[in-house]
Amino acid sequence: MGLMGETVTEIVIPVAAVIGIGFALVQWFLVSKVRVSIDSGVKNGYNDRLIEDEEENVDSQEVVVKCAEIQSAISVGATSFLFTEYKYLGVFTVVFGVIIFLFLGSVKGFSTASEPCTYNKEKLCKPALANALFTTIAFLLGAVTSVLSGFLGMKIATYANARTTLEARKGVGKAFITAFRSGAVMGFLLAANGLLVLYISINLFGLYYGDDWEGLYESITGYGLGGSSMALFGRVGGGIYTKAADVGADLVGKVERNIPEDDPRNPAVIADNVGDNVGDIAGMGSDLFGSYAESSCAALFVASISSFGITHDLSAMLYPLIISSMGIIVCLITTLFATDIFEIKSVSQIEPALKRQLLISTILMTIGIAIITFIALPSKFTIFDFGAEKTVKNWHLFFCVSIGLWAGLVIGYITEYYTSNAYSPVQDVADSCRTGAATNVIFGLALGYKSVIIPIFAIAIAIYVSFSLAAMYGIAVAALGMLSTIATGLAIDAYGPISDNAGGIAEMAGMSHKIRERTDALDAAGNTTAAIGKGFAIGSAALVSLALFGAFVSRAGLKTVDVLTPKVFVGLIVGAMLPYWFSAMTMKSVGSAALKMVEEVRRQFNTIPGLMEGTTKPDYANCVKISTDASLKEMIPPGALVMLTPLIAGTFFGVETLAGVLAGSLVSGVQVAISASNTGGAWDNAKKYIEAGASDHARTLGPKGSDPHKAAVIGDTIGDPLKDTSGPSLNILIKLMAVESLVFAPFFATHGGLIFKWL
Repeated sequence: MGLMGETVTEIVIPVAAVIGIGFALVQWFLVSKVRVSIDSGVKNGYNDRLIEDEEENVDSQEVVVKCAEIQSAISVGATSFLFTEYKYLGVFTVVFGVIIFLFLGSVKGFSTASEPCTYNKEKLCKPALANALFTTIAFLLGAVTSVLSGFLGMKIATYANARTTLEARKGVGKAFITAFRSGAVMGFLLAANGLLVLYISINLFGLYYGDDWEGLYESITGYGLGGSSMALFGRVGGGIYTKAADVGADLVGKVERNIPEDDPRNPAVIADNVGDNVGDIAGMGSDLFGSYAESSCAALFVASISSFGITHDLSAMLYPLIISSMGIIVCLITTLFATDIFEIKSVSQIEPALKRQLLISTILMTIGIAIITFIALPSKFTIFDFGAEKTVKNWHLFFCVSIGLWAGLVIGYITEYYTSNAYSPVQDVADSCRTGAATNVIFGLALGYKSVIIPIFAIAIAIYVSFSLAAMYGIAVAALGMLSTIATGLAIDAYGPISDNAGGIAEMAGMSHKIRERTDALDAAGNTTAAIGKGFAIGSAALVSLALFGAFVSRAGLKTVDVLTPKVFVGLIVGAMLPYWFSAMTMKSVGSAALKMVEEVRRQFNTIPGLMEGTTKPDYANCVKISTDASLKEMIPPGALVMLTPLIAGTFFGVETLAGVLAGSLVSGVQVAISASNTGGAWDNAKKYIEAGASDHARTLGPKGSDPHKAAVIGDTIGDPLKDTSGPSLNILIKLMAVESLVFAPFFATHGGLIFKWL
């Protein structure tokens, strides 16, 4: 036993989760103190409080009213889209829940008799039918939590965007704190909810399973499956929505009509801002929740068949949850550094402040991991390693978790280097716009491919070290280490779309140039942090899916996966193709939806009299409808591809081929995802670099509307679906196929490989 007893463990985890939720509510309360409405009676009550900038008190009332109107339009649009999307997802969840129950129940022909355990044949375990039922329940719980994570994030983001705009009148520091606090609300709610629901589920399932930990933690894997399947549709649907609007708005507005970004005359502008919330916020929330749920499930599953599970050592068994609890506390301290300890006074301090968050949380978390590893774990134990047992000491696990954590930081910083306009890679891309869009595209693609090199080495080293020290369990906890600072990671990630929206609102409400400059600076930093967030999501997805792959191979009863057998090699080469097929579907969906959007925006400019002059309002609702319809229709084929592949491969071709497919999709998916998201981020910031005109070099390329600027806009538009639809959805493809294979492993092991049985 470790020093930490069972009672302490059972108190620490829920308490940390409740603290996380409490902290999120406090931050939310602080954000809500910025007023957006004007009550007629108390006009002078806090009017002076809002406006401290002397030049800004002209039309101050009208500006506030306008901001409130735009905010409610964005909020209504986002909410109605998510509700429609969730109706579709509700149907899918019920159908897939039934499939899980039928497939897993049929493993032993729906018998209710107890049966020998899979790994410990002398003992009796609960029937397969119970596993089927509880896996289905876990799946539903994961799905609901995932949807809730995304929805709450979207609510807080649409609540905070106008407040950030209004705070920008007092200075960039105030606006930064508002946007960052709102991001923190989302980060902490997500981390704490995910932990709490998982903890409660384990305890409730435990009432039935009793001593059968193997069955208990096998059924808990459904939680990860539920989380990620919702994330897939949220990410793809939201990504198609936001990019159709964005591409349509940019191509007609900026390139053809020469009007600025987020100009209120542009009919697609509301749809574009709604899209930031449903894609970048709701989609990202579900996505990281899915990673988090799966890495916890993979670690718990491997532990349950190791000595922790066999000796029923609860505090060691729940070590993955204790890591997450520690993470919430560490992130809480880290957040205070950004909001209360260091003050931001100028634009140049924004990006360093966000990077500092990553560094502080990583250093503090390393100390935190050391503490919990020595109190929660026994000094020596054994870990299940493909049929053998591997002896591991507790300090080995400290290294596994830490290397995952630091690999995450390396990936974050490398991503920042390749996508921030403060460094040479993006400046080179901007420079290539002199000779037109073609060179811009060539440079951007090259940058994306190059940015894959160091992250892959970081992931490779993390895998090698953690696997050598603690087999599959080591990789699972390394993934958890990378995700342990998820609350901070999400805070800096959600900060991006919130400041993007704030800039849009400033432009639409007709605020002064100075305000727009401040929100632009917040937004450019936000672009980079969003890229860092995607880097984390992809890096953790690689580790998570490898851990799930290991758990799947163990559960399916394979001792080794031999690449030289034709069954496996065929799976490998097909699996490596899947990310390309999936990207083709999502890119084409964005393209065809954007085509409709461009036609609609052109139609409005050509047929609505007085639109260019700004005397009549465009028909925003029509553009919102185009985006909504396109994304709901187009998210189904890519989703089906990912959900059906493991089922078809496992049922018809058996576990060896499926193992090949998983390995192939993991290896190629990571490369495609990193390069896509960094190429897109670099193009976006090259355009921002030219627009901001902050250096002599940038001024030679500008101003807005010059030929190099138009070339940069084209690059940015090509990069949009790469960085916000294909790239981020690929990491879900990698994880989801692995977790689905693990959940269905008992079925594949008994009934799989029909074609080879017939031949």
